[in-house]
Amino acid sequence: MGVNSQPMSEMSTRAREVFRVVVESYLGSGQPVGSRTISKLAGLNLSPASIRNVMQDLEELGLLEAPHTSAGRMPTQSGLRLFVDGMMQTAEPSIEERAAIEARAARGSPVEEALAQTSAVLSGLSACAGIVLVPPHEMVLRQFSFVPLSRQQAVAVLVGHDGSVENRVVDLPPGLPPSALVEAGNFISDRLGGLTLAEARARIEAELGRERAALDAAAASLVQQGLAVWSEDGSARPVLIVRGQANLIDPSAAADLERVRQLLDEIEGKEEIARLLDSARSGQGMKIFIGSENKLFSLSGSSVIAAPYRGGDGRVVGVVGVIGPTRLNYARIVPMVDFTAQALTRMMA
Repeated sequence: MGVNSQPMSEMSTRAREVFRVVVESYLGSGQPVGSRTISKLAGLNLSPASIRNVMQDLEELGLLEAPHTSAGRMPTQSGLRLFVDGMMQTAEPSIEERAAIEARAARGSPVEEALAQTSAVLSGLSACAGIVLVPPHEMVLRQFSFVPLSRQQAVAVLVGHDGSVENRVVDLPPGLPPSALVEAGNFISDRLGGLTLAEARARIEAELGRERAALDAAAASLVQQGLAVWSEDGSARPVLIVRGQANLIDPSAAADLERVRQLLDEIEGKEEIARLLDSARSGQGMKIFIGSENKLFSLSGSSVIAAPYRGGDGRVVGVVGVIGPTRLNYARIVPMVDFTAQALTRMMA
């Protein structure tokens, strides 16, 4: 019998309370819960035999299951979904937790650095791996220079309007005079500042055509090469930041190292997780993926809690969240992720 065949509103008060105690106890301990434990925790004044009957009913509904030979019960993934969607009472982040998140999501540092720090602090607070899907963007040029390494190579240094700095090694044309490095850097900074890389490349052909007399041929070649080295690897820019993978390996997971190994493998396949998170962009609020509800985590049985954050124009630009085992403290982590998304939205404004 499926879960949806008996909505929560039709469950008896006794069944709802037993179910709540089983789920909350399991999420706290990771262990199946027995009838004697429930009789102590629930305060229902029911005998262990009566509680066992209720648990049997919940098992037939697909909400609880008994692992191997244990006499206790634990929630199924369907049971976790029912609890998260309809019974969970969330606990708002503490003042200290809010302050820690907001400090990392503050302006004044490059966007990707702030996002990485926010992902790290969210990981630390949740004891999960923190994940941030970075908004796809192209750096806007502010300054460009070439620093010689040898006669054959130089470092192209790009400074963006957001204060971020990136370096790439470029090969130099044979016999290039040192003055050409300065000339090419000045040309890019003066003529192409304020443009994205795509806009700069679109303009460069016409600019070089007009300026070729004033710009040495070797410097002109360097200008094209210096811009090309960024544009070519634009697709390789990190779109997913993951921090705190070590949190996924804890003593309680020692008996299930294969699941942890599988999860770490899945995290390494960032492209897959990026696609999963991308599906949260279209939503207006929190998305919770539990275990095999998502094909990506069917093997490791992991959960993802994710929320979109917005840019200055109000459009969704990225997603922030955590990934961990299905046995998460959902009541605490869900509002924490939501608060982090709000903090990033304020930062992006």
